[in-house]
Amino acid sequence: MIESFLKALKKSPKSKNVFNPWWQVDPIHDLGPQCPRIRRQQLAQYLRERQGKVKYLLLGEALGYQGGHFSGMAMTSERILLGELKKKGIEPHYVFQDLKPQRTSKPAVKALGFSEPTATIVWGFMMQKGINPFEFVIWNAFPWHPFDPKKGYLSNRTPTSEEMIYGKNILQKLIDLMQVTHIIAIGEKSHALLAHMGFESVKVRHPANGGAGLFRKQMLRFLQNVGHC
Repeated sequence: MIESFLKALKKSPKSKNVFNPWWQVDPIHDLGPQCPRIRRQQLAQYLRERQGKVKYLLLGEALGYQGGHFSGMAMTSERILLGELKKKGIEPHYVFQDLKPQRTSKPAVKALGFSEPTATIVWGFMMQKGINPFEFVIWNAFPWHPFDPKKGYLSNRTPTSEEMIYGKNILQKLIDLMQVTHIIAIGEKSHALLAHMGFESVKVRHPANGGAGLFRKQMLRFLQNVGHC
């Protein structure tokens, strides 16, 4: 099932402004041609270790260059994988345990690996509230990385409405694969796509652009409502 899911991810939009980290090489910033395979392996392990355990799906908008572009996992940065955020309570083995984490970006680009603020906020909150890291899975409504063609791979842009709809088949496969109990939509676009697909979800503020405080407040309210806190 996971292998077929990874193969489905290969069918990303045929756009010069979308990067597929599991099947494409970033010719400027990747360590080498092995990088897509590494990212596929890490995503597969991340999902495999959560099958049958997941309660919560946290659904963001789109993959970011500081996160999944190089780690292969939504809202999960290389710096988390490399153990550079232990001081914030985020351990590499919270992501997966039975595979050695690897970076795929060149150290010359970011010596300690890329760090995504949203990833740090989301993982940090879940760990602070005592959520078992294998009881939540993070994904994006548009699973690939949309970037600004004027700025290159190390940039993000908002997915178009057409791109969001394009991602729904992958999202359906992810929901079927992981059998989640609760869905938390991080931001309006992910919430709208879930509603379009007929799924109920709780909407919380995206942590970016000054939204971290409200994100934490709304997440805490959700956890209290489901009896976790």
